[in-house]
This record gives sequence, C-alpha cells and structure tokens, in this order.
Amino acid sequence: MLYQITGKHIDIGEALQTHVRDELGTVVEKYAGRPTDANVVFSKSAHEFVCEATVHLSSGLTAQAKAHETEIYAAFDACAEKLDKQLRRYKRRLKDHHVRRSEPVEVFGASSYILASESGEDEASEPETLQPIIVAEMESTIPSLSVGEAVMQMELAGAPVLVFRNEGKSGVNVVYRRDDGNIGWIDPQEG
Repeated sequence: MLYQITGKHIDIGEALQTHVRDELGTVVEKYAGRPTDANVVFSKSAHEFVCEATVHLSSGLTAQAKAHETEIYAAFDACAEKLDKQLRRYKRRLKDHHVRRSEPVEVFGASSYILASESGEDEASEPETLQPIIVAEMESTIPSLSVGEAVMQMELAGAPVLVFRNEGKSGVNVVYRRDDGNIGWIDPQEG
C-alpha cells in the first residue's frame, strides 16, 4: 500500500510516520485485503491536532475518517479507530464486493463548479441576471456502481450525497441521506 503522510503547517517526524504505516496497515489489511493507497494529513486547529485519513481500496471504494485530539498520536489513534469501525461495519459487504468485482470501479470524468452565493444582495431586489457567477471549476469523477455499492460508498465516506452511474441501467443516479435518517435514491426515467 502506498502511504502519503503529510502535515499542514506542522512538522511530522519519522516516528509518527512509522506509527501511522504500522497501525493503518494493520487496520486496513484486517478488513479490506486489497488497499491501494492511503492519504493521512495532520493539521493543528487551535489547541487540538486534527488527523484526516482517506483509504482507497482496489475496488474503487473509499473510506474516510477525521479526529481531533490534544496530542498528535491520540488524534491519529482516534482516526484509525473510526476507520476500523467503518471497515468492520462493512466487512461482509466489502468481502462480497471483492469477489463479485475483479476489476476496479470504472470512473467517468465530470466538471464540478462552485457558485457564488447571493447572500450579499437585498432579498427584495431582483438579480441582474439568472446566470450564476462561477467562483471555481474543478474536475470530479463519477463512479460506476450498483445502488448498494453507492450507499456503502456514501456511508464509508461520511458524505451526505453521492452521484454515481448506475451499473444496472447505465444512467446517472443519486443517493442521499434524508433528514429522517433513511437513504433516498434518485433514478431518473430514461427517454
């Protein structure tokens, strides 16, 4: 597994990097079996250290976790514990997923945009144009997944929504977390 261990505005020593490789390798190998790479970023927020970890599996699924603690090792250990819990929760699905899918998840390119908010304008006034102002443009990817895999990916990533290409119908679908705690699925009609 490839590791990218970095610090934002803080120095991380070789001992911490070794600790991260050993502990994260143990957690991921226990459940996933075929991880490809891991990205761990340490930063400081006020008096706390923040650890954000993202692990990409060969199947195309991604697990993410974030933790805050007053000590840097404790921040990583809490983050690794969250990853362990996520992967343990989805162990059976991940194992089944590896058996069914011999190839990695196919991804398609897409553009994503950040639009300027209109909060600075007076609510009573009409906007000059209906075209939104684009603040930033980025490249995104849309994975080709089954609905079950999309729900699992959304929950592993801790995301509120996931856009994916439905393998069964080859159309673009959306799964999202509803306010009542259930999962919503948008499957547009073809034609």
